[in-house]
This record gives sequence, C-alpha cells and structure tokens, in this order.
Amino acid sequence: MSDDTDFLPGDGPSSGISVTLTAGTLRAIRERVGKRGLSSYLERAAQRQIERDNLDELIGDFDKTHGPADPEAVAAKRAKLTGPASTGAGAAA
Repeated sequence: MSDDTDFLPGDGPSSGISVTLTAGTLRAIRERVGKRGLSSYLERAAQRQIERDNLDELIGDFDKTHGPADPEAVAAKRAKLTGPASTGAGAAA
C-alpha cells in the first residue's frame, strides 16, 4: 500500500503493523473482545482518537478567533443536554 494515497480514517485497504501495548491494556482489550477482535477494537479506538484530535483542533481554532467560551454559558447548555450537574457540595443526601 502506498502512503501517498489519501484515505479517510476507516477507508482503504487494511495494512499490518506492529503495535506495542502494556500487558494490562492488552489483557483488558482481550477480555472485552477476545483474541480475534483485537485489530477491529484498535481500529475503532484509533478512529475515535482521530475524531477527538480533530475536535480539539477545531476548538483551538475557534478559541483563537473568538476567545474562550463563557463557562456559565457552557454550563447552562450542558444542563439543557444532561440535566443540572452536581457540584459535590450538598449534592449527596
């Protein structure tokens, strides 16, 4: 496979690589997916990380242009989506 071909994450032919993981991480993955699901699990994990990295870059670009988001506005919108967040003080009864 040529590295100069433009494929989006998740597209294109498969290519074998060598990956080193700690024993604990490898065990945890195998407990979830078994030996035969390891490559698929790592592919999905890598795609999610790429999505997160791209989102971090977009947020960084937005912050450079418009300044950081107002924490109170973010909290209000988060409450609409998830309900009021507990602050820890007096939240537990």
